[in-house]
Amino acid sequence: MDSVSVNQFRENLKHFVEQVVSQHAPLKVTRRNGESFVVISAEDWEREQETLYVLQNHSLMQQIADSTKTHAQKSGYSPNEQELDEIVGI
Repeated sequence: MDSVSVNQFRENLKHFVEQVVSQHAPLKVTRRNGESFVVISAEDWEREQETLYVLQNHSLMQQIADSTKTHAQKSGYSPNEQELDEIVGI
């Protein structure tokens, strides 16, 4: 993660915001007293929140683990031709 001083951030706000949004890379901004904060795009923030939700949801994590296991064993659900056509057509 890149890091800049709060003064650099303030002087080049437009540039840094564009960089954070377009590159999907958070930016650490450090204040004189040593405290820092992170600038992240709204899209990335929402994605991170969704990831945290899934990771904290025991039921969803169990479904993922079960699915991974059946996939590795090639014993999971296999869609028929019509279902595949619907999936691919999305």
